[in-house]
Amino acid sequence: MGFAAALTAGAVMAVATLSPGMALAAEAHELPGETMSLWWALPFAGLLLSIATGPLLFHHLWEHHYGKITLFWAALVVVPLAVAFGMASATEAVLHALLTEYMSFIILLFALFTISGGILVAGNIHGTPLVNAGLLLIGALLASVIGTTGASMILIRPILRANDNRPFNAHVVIFFIFLVSNIGGSLTPLGDPPLFVGFLRGVDFFWTTTNLYQETLFVGSLVLAVFLAMDIILHHREAGAPKIKDPTPDTTVRIRGLPNVPLLAGVIGAILLSATWKPGVAFSVQGVSLELQNLVRDAIILALAFLSLGVSRKSHRQANNFHWEPIAEVAKLFAGIFICIVPVIAILRAGPDGALAPLVSLVTSPTGEPNELAYFWLAGALSSFLDNAPTYLVFFELAGGDPQHLMTTFASTLAAISAGAVFMGANTYIGNAPNFMVYAIARHRGVKMPGFFGYMAWSGAVLIPIFLIAGFLFFR
Repeated sequence: MGFAAALTAGAVMAVATLSPGMALAAEAHELPGETMSLWWALPFAGLLLSIATGPLLFHHLWEHHYGKITLFWAALVVVPLAVAFGMASATEAVLHALLTEYMSFIILLFALFTISGGILVAGNIHGTPLVNAGLLLIGALLASVIGTTGASMILIRPILRANDNRPFNAHVVIFFIFLVSNIGGSLTPLGDPPLFVGFLRGVDFFWTTTNLYQETLFVGSLVLAVFLAMDIILHHREAGAPKIKDPTPDTTVRIRGLPNVPLLAGVIGAILLSATWKPGVAFSVQGVSLELQNLVRDAIILALAFLSLGVSRKSHRQANNFHWEPIAEVAKLFAGIFICIVPVIAILRAGPDGALAPLVSLVTSPTGEPNELAYFWLAGALSSFLDNAPTYLVFFELAGGDPQHLMTTFASTLAAISAGAVFMGANTYIGNAPNFMVYAIARHRGVKMPGFFGYMAWSGAVLIPIFLIAGFLFFR
């Protein structure tokens, strides 16, 4: 299936994260989350288990049929919804997930993937520990400017080329996901979808910059220090190993495909436009309201992506080893994730009246005050497996949902939610969309990436201790 077909199929399956006024699917179609048992989470768990074990246990079957497997789990949500709550409610739930959530999400990823794929960092440098650390630092800083997806897509190929003659290089990609695809995007709403959701809900643009810089600096510095120490050790071990012929010898580094840079700026401009321009015009599709500014934003972003295909040289994309499979894989898998997450989010939104009430009760202290450490860890833990943008919004609402109140009186609570959602999106391949895209690109370039649980072993060993320290320092 080509990417266009995959995008169309994904559109018919799901839709969620970056829409202004983004009421979650559970809110819009009013699924009775308080009456839903945890059995409704079974398809979501099944899909996660398939993603985790498929490439490892039945590689060839998964490679050729992961789209069908994803569709199977999605159907196990849609069909029971229709039986339990009626065709009208099920249709509205699915359409809301399709038309207001996933489509904007995948259009943005598609555009950033396409435009950044036309920007070639030509030439090559040798991936020594200091060079790798420098590239990770640049990527982390860039992530808050053009988003974790844009920064990841621009820099993943250069860092793969820099390390393609090293026998130990999977750890470089793993730390790239930690820093560039997640932690680095925590300083502006453009950096990561959860923060963009907060911006659309009324959080000031620079609130995250002024309120999360200490946490970001602390966590990012520690992760980078761990990487540097590990890379020095592995680089030293490689000195005695048989030499691997470098397929991309060191040459002068130059930036090619510069016409794509203003197109990236145009994507950012379109996002800001949708957040500031409120014409009050909406269109209804089977009871789902689509606001004009969102449609215009998505149309502009798509147009910029296709314009990039026209202005970019084919040689630049070929040098980047650019092809549609990574984004097609993300489109299919996240389509299933966004559908399977609908009943889970409905249960979460039921708060103390839902099947996940024990988890929800943890965010409130016995005195009725918000438990910031619990917000940090619960928002982070759920963001590791659910999409981090809707998870952020769930806890944003649980904390009261008033942006002015949260930015002032409960600023530390909002900081805990924001940090948990952004930082801990790095805990799994599915915590944040760029994670899986980077994984797919690295795997297609021959890097022996760890599987789902193998990656979690890395994040558990490196990130969780750092998050424990950060939680104690900033949110206790």
